[in-house]
Amino acid sequence: MTWPRQAGPLVLRPPTREDLDRVLAWRNRPEVTRWLLHTTVEPDAFRRRWLSAVEDPRDHSVVAELDGEIVGTGSLEVIDGIGQFDGDDWRDAEGLIGYLVAPDHAGRGYATHILAGLLEIAFAEVGLRRITGACFADNVASWRVMEKAGMRREQHGVRDSWHAEHGWIDGYTYAILAEEWNPVG
Repeated sequence: MTWPRQAGPLVLRPPTREDLDRVLAWRNRPEVTRWLLHTTVEPDAFRRRWLSAVEDPRDHSVVAELDGEIVGTGSLEVIDGIGQFDGDDWRDAEGLIGYLVAPDHAGRGYATHILAGLLEIAFAEVGLRRITGACFADNVASWRVMEKAGMRREQHGVRDSWHAEHGWIDGYTYAILAEEWNPVG
């Protein structure tokens, strides 16, 4: 993997402990946790998980830096495909993506750049065949980011997602195949 790497105006790279301390300054704020599956995180466990990912070949988690400030995070987890397990084509064939932007930097297109960078890593470097991402249906900003990246909505789960504030709400799953990916778009 080539680090650091440019994603629009952002620099993506593996996190350091200091980066994670800066992320934790905003990660547990209510305006951030509102749309996350894992709302608040315990700081030491959060640091351990992210730092252990740096050496994990199946985890390509990054921080997004702009002019020396950490403005977001992104995750790309390599997973096995589902289906019949003959041969090895299904091993490490797919990925799950996620992205998060600091609330003071929301609405500036940074999530779109983070996702574009993750797709570049997934398809051009890791050689995955399919990427999926999910969000609460009411999280319009998140599903718009996935649509801008060329991902298609494949599933609309009716009241399939638990939200601490709203109870059972709808969820969306998006996906894109390697041959559908347009690195320029």
